[in-house]
Amino acid sequence: MANVSVKIEDSWKEKLAAAFEAPSFKNLSQFLKKEKAAGKIIYPPGPLIFEAFNRTKFEDVKVVILGQDPYHGPNQAHGLSFSVNDGVPYPPSLLNILKACMADVPGFMIPASGNLSKWAERGVLLLNATLTVEAGNAGSHQKKGWEEFTDEVIKTISAQKDHVSFMLWGAFAQSKASLIDAHKHLILKAPHPSPLSAHKGFFDCKHFSATNEWLVSKNLEPIDWKLYVL
Repeated sequence: MANVSVKIEDSWKEKLAAAFEAPSFKNLSQFLKKEKAAGKIIYPPGPLIFEAFNRTKFEDVKVVILGQDPYHGPNQAHGLSFSVNDGVPYPPSLLNILKACMADVPGFMIPASGNLSKWAERGVLLLNATLTVEAGNAGSHQKKGWEEFTDEVIKTISAQKDHVSFMLWGAFAQSKASLIDAHKHLILKAPHPSPLSAHKGFFDCKHFSATNEWLVSKNLEPIDWKLYVL
């Protein structure tokens, strides 16, 4: 992407080569270039736009947690869905995710930081459908080309990997189920962790343990969900 300083991990660069050459991605690049030239602040910072891919190599993906938009406040977004930088207060949805994990995973404790990088490094692709946003303007980069790109990511994982657990929280994420081969992957659905909907069944969805049971049943190592550091 010529307009921002990014680097995407080699395994993804190869798998997504056609997506990067698609007209929709070229239009997206021009849009971001114009936004930057107009002096608009874009989150996350350029080098972190593809951080989800840099933290989780294609061959390591065991789980996909799909979000919609990066956080649009200062210092929050760092390229991983639902995650925030160290030292940033938990956004409400993230706190609810951690509460659900605590209710589901023995020994899980709410960590001091909402940074989910450890999950990413253990095979959890923390993917937003839209990878950038204008500061203070939620949803501002939707329908600019990112969705076509991230749909290709989902379809590529579905087609070229086996036994991945997809956690789809809320109606938007669940709309992506049609891109996933349900015969070889686990598709888990629950209400969105937002305070507006989490009480409708998110807290007791038990997606974290269900994912590990699935992975073990396929002779794969389960995810260590613990984030707390003594």
